[in-house]
This record gives sequence, C-alpha cells and structure tokens, in this order.
Amino acid sequence: MKYSTLLTSASAAILTTTADARVVMPHEAQLANTLVGRAFPANAPHGYTPQIGNCPSNRPSVRAANGLSSNETAWLEVRRNATLQPMRDLLGRLNITGLDTTSYINNHQNNASALPNIGIAVSGGGYRAMLNGAGVLEAFDNRTSNATSAGQLGGLLQSATYLTGLSGGSWLVGTLYANNFTSIDSILGQDTSASGSGDIWQLGNDVFVGPSTSGIQLFGSAGYYSALQSAISDKQKAGFDISLTDYWGRALSYQLVNATDGGPAFTWSSIAKQDWFTSGSAPMPIIVSDSRAPGEVIVASNTTVFTFNPWEFGTFDPTVYGFVPMEYVGTNFSAGTTLSDQCVTGFDNVGFVMGTSATLFNQVLTRVNGTNTTSLFSSALQDGIVSVLKGVSSSDNDIADYPNPFYNYRSSTNSYASSKQLTLVDGGEDLQNVPLVPLIQPVRHVDVIFAIDSSADTNASLPTNASATNWPDGASLVATYERSLNATMENGTAFPAIPDINTFMNLGLNNRPTFFGCDAANQTGPSPLIVYLPNAPYVYNSNVSTFDLSYNDTERNAIVLNGYNGATQGNGTLDKQWGTCVGCAILSRSLDRTGTTVPDVCKQCFSKYCWDGTTNSTQPASYIPAMKLKAVSVTTSGTGKLSKSLLAAFVGTIAAAAIAGF
Repeated sequence: MKYSTLLTSASAAILTTTADARVVMPHEAQLANTLVGRAFPANAPHGYTPQIGNCPSNRPSVRAANGLSSNETAWLEVRRNATLQPMRDLLGRLNITGLDTTSYINNHQNNASALPNIGIAVSGGGYRAMLNGAGVLEAFDNRTSNATSAGQLGGLLQSATYLTGLSGGSWLVGTLYANNFTSIDSILGQDTSASGSGDIWQLGNDVFVGPSTSGIQLFGSAGYYSALQSAISDKQKAGFDISLTDYWGRALSYQLVNATDGGPAFTWSSIAKQDWFTSGSAPMPIIVSDSRAPGEVIVASNTTVFTFNPWEFGTFDPTVYGFVPMEYVGTNFSAGTTLSDQCVTGFDNVGFVMGTSATLFNQVLTRVNGTNTTSLFSSALQDGIVSVLKGVSSSDNDIADYPNPFYNYRSSTNSYASSKQLTLVDGGEDLQNVPLVPLIQPVRHVDVIFAIDSSADTNASLPTNASATNWPDGASLVATYERSLNATMENGTAFPAIPDINTFMNLGLNNRPTFFGCDAANQTGPSPLIVYLPNAPYVYNSNVSTFDLSYNDTERNAIVLNGYNGATQGNGTLDKQWGTCVGCAILSRSLDRTGTTVPDVCKQCFSKYCWDGTTNSTQPASYIPAMKLKAVSVTTSGTGKLSKSLLAAFVGTIAAAAIAGF
C-alpha cells in the first residue's frame, strides 16, 4: 500500500485505510520537512506594486494564436526528452502484458511526437478541488512514499507535458509552482511547530481571518487587513485600477505561497526563469479564467476562455485569437502593440493570477441571488451580504481587472476590442469546470488527459443530506463537448462524444473512472482520450462545500487521502488491474500512431472502462453515493462552513477602506 503523509502522529491512529486498517506516517513526513523558498521574487523590492519602466528593445506585441509560442516550442523539446525515463519506469511496472513498454519507448525515443503526450486537468471547487486534486497528484508523483511500487502510478506527473487548473484547481497548481514545484508529501509533512517552517495549507483559520502560524505573519486579523490594504493601496497609488480580486489574491497567497506575507513580489512569469522549469523537470502549468463583459453578472457559455502560462497570457478562441508576453501583462496596448516605450512589469503577481481564476466573491453574489441559498445564508445575513457585494459589483469590482492588451485588436470578432479594461472571472463560470480547453488545442497534440473533476453539481434539492450534495455529475465534460460543436468557438478543437448528464448519473459514470474517446478512428478530429476521474467517497465524504473555507489538518488530509484512493482505486483493492488500464490509456493514441498492435490486456481494459455509447436519459434518482472502501474516522473542526459574518466583515472592511478609490 501507499503510506500516506496523513495527519499528525497524535491523530493518525484514529484513521484507517482498507489496505491494512492502518495509516502510517511515511519516513519523509516524520522528519522536519521544509519547503524551499522561491528563488525569484521577480518584483522585489517593490512587493505587490507593478512597476513602469522602459520596454525592452524588442517591444512586446500581440502574437496571433496560429501556433505555439517560440518559447513553448523550444521548451517542449526539453520537456518531452525529460519525460522519457519517468514514462519508461511508470509503464514498465504497470504489467501491460503483450507489450515490452521499455523497448517501445526506446524504439521511439528519437521521435518524441510518436510517444504519449499527457495532460492533467484539475477542476475548480474551492478547497475541495485543491485537496482532492492534491490526492490524485500525490498518487501520480514519483516523489511520494511507495508510489513507485508495482502497479502504483508514481511518475505519471513526471511523464506529463501539461498541468492545468482553474479556481480551486489553480490553487493546487499555483501552490506547486509558487514553491519550486514542491510535492504534496512535502506540504503535508511540514513541521508546523513554532520553530518549524510549515507555512502553507494551514487552513485552520479561513482566508477572511488570516493565518495564525509563525513565519507568515505575527499579527491578528486587524493587522492582516491592514497589510492587505497597504499592499493594494500601493498598487492603486501607482495608477492601477484595483478590484476585490486584488484583496482575494493577496489573502490566498498567505495560505499558498511559502514566503513572508505570501510572497507579494513573486510573479507568474518568473516560473519561466527557474532552473527546475527550464530544465524540463516539471510539466507546463496553465491557469484558466473566463472573461465577462462589463455590467454582466452571469457568464455566457460561449465566453472567451483566457489562459495564463509562464510565457504568455491570451486565448486560442477565435474571438480574440491572440497572446501577449506574460511578463508585460499590465502594459497599455492598442491594435496589437504597446502605446509607448513604457512597459509594466510585476502586474502578474502569483496570488492575483490564482485569485483571477477563482473569483469567489463573484460566485457568492451569483449564488445569493439564486434560489437555493438557505443552506448558506439566513435571509437577514443574505440581505446584508448582497448589499455589500452589490455595492462592489455595481462598479464591476467583484471581478479581476486587467488593462486590456487586446484593445483595438481584431475588432471584427473581439467584443472586448472597444474596452480599455479586460474583466476576468472564475474559470468555471461557463460550466467548463475542468480546464480542458488549453489541452484540446490541436497545436498541442495532447493524446490523453486525466480530468480530475471535483465539481459540486449534485442534488441541490437535498441540502440537508450531507452525503448527497456537492459531487460531480459530468456537466463540465458535457459543456466542453457542446462547445467543441459550436462552429463559432471550436477553432479546430475536437473532443470525444460525451453523453448527457442524466446518462452520467444513471450509468454511474460520475462515480467511477471512465474513459471517453477510446477509438481514435471514430472521432471527428484529433481528439485526446479522456480519463475521467470524478470525486467520489472512497474513504471519506470529500463533498465539502466550495464555500467551506477552513479545515483542521485531519480534515484536510482525509480529503487528500480520499483523492489518492480514487486515483489508485484503493491501491488496487477495487480493481487490481487498474494500474495496467491507466498504462493502456496513456499508450492508446501512441499505439495507434505507430501502428502497434494493441495488447489483449488493453482491449480488456477498454472494454471495462470505455464508455460504449449507451445512453439512458431518463430522470435519475437522487444521488446518494455509498462509501467504496472502509471510511477513515475524522474529528471535524465544525468551523468549515462559510462564515457569513466574516465574509461580511472582510468585504465590508475592504469596501469601507477602498470603495471610494475603485
């Protein structure tokens, strides 16, 4: 079994797994683990405040999205070569009988395009998504204790080319890359004693209160608010528009970035300058956000999807169809070029990027204006919170505010061309809560995508049944499939056929791993195979609310453990052939390209896990999933639900201090 980095030694004894009814702290977690600080606070000593200076001699401009950037193309050669050994090791222990996978990799190693090209997509869903996704990545990481034993999936992360995240998934991706591509084991194994250095993912205090551990901050909530306000005020005084997302992103950084005050000088573009990334040692991270037209609250399903990678910000969507250098986001552009020889740097703060993809306040406003709010808010508190948030939203400040680099660019198709500001919101608001769009672009040639879905879709009509709500129902895959059929938005992307939501529920496709698009010859275009990994109760009811904002360490680690068990199918307890089937999914498109006979064991796997086209669109019964394995026992803190008074205090304090300046 895999010995999870689970819990403190005092609480570990009360947890159990199905493999041996024990949870043992791994050797690494028993040591005084530390996380290495970031090497590139690129905007130091200016902290959170962007800087205006001379543009480089090769002035930034908008690049048409008719291919990959030269940076990504050059990096891909390095990365694809770096994936060979991890892929060789991974496939070699997955028992794919009938195929010598080591020889297969060796025979094609000089032609990387023949070998599998892997993407991993981590959905939104607040801390639920961050922690469930963390459990899956823990299983995929060869640095995890015992993850490279026979049948285990360690090395899949090291074999992947791309890792995408949105909303809560962006917090996971951002945490890893803001902390030198650390491991989940290292995060959970931090020494959190007074003399230790464990400063991230300490979720006992929610983001509206601020962290209480040493090293990040040494003051109470009043000082926390003051520090947030000071950083944002300096940005505003420098001439930049601000929004609630500035505060939200800065607050998140205290929990996600292992540096004093949450690393206000750390930028997203600085990832591209770090040795561990330039050497190809980690997948390319991509954060996803949706655009929202000024004055709107609801995001249309055909909205433009924007992405942040270490080199560029922009979109392949045919509306805007352009990218600008990530380092110079914040610079004033017009008609594809800078307006002057002055450029902005430091605007792409890592917390602001993560906050952009996860604009919780925009979601809260949308939620409290809906019909099912009683489980979150009393009517009196709802009125108060709505009044505060509407006061902010009336000026479009519940979103993330960016100087529009696509101003006067492609005016015939770009609806944002007439606006000097680009307003971005949570990446899942167009219903595509799994960030698949960047990975299905034809120019990236991704073969297989591991789609980690922690969406909260199910049983809104049963809010009093804790085991019924907040599970995925396949809606995100449906949304991406439907978008791929939209002639005005698909831009050459292809996606496997996906059944309707009722079929997902009736056939149980939302409760177990399912492969979509197994037959490459039966696709409308070069679509990847999708390995769908929906959140389900394996050892813990991990269906906590998106608006639960605090967790003690036992809760946090139980959700991670549940995700790990989902990724490994209970270390093979539920299906001893699961690892083999994952290997077959990885190889599927590659075997097709090279004309290699598909092994019989893979045919068995595809028969077991591939959706065969069967549908059942009748109204499903209420979804109340059963625990798949022996449940772990966790004492909850009882403080996880969205604190209405703290939300009001947080927004109200910020609004009172800054609304006049908005």
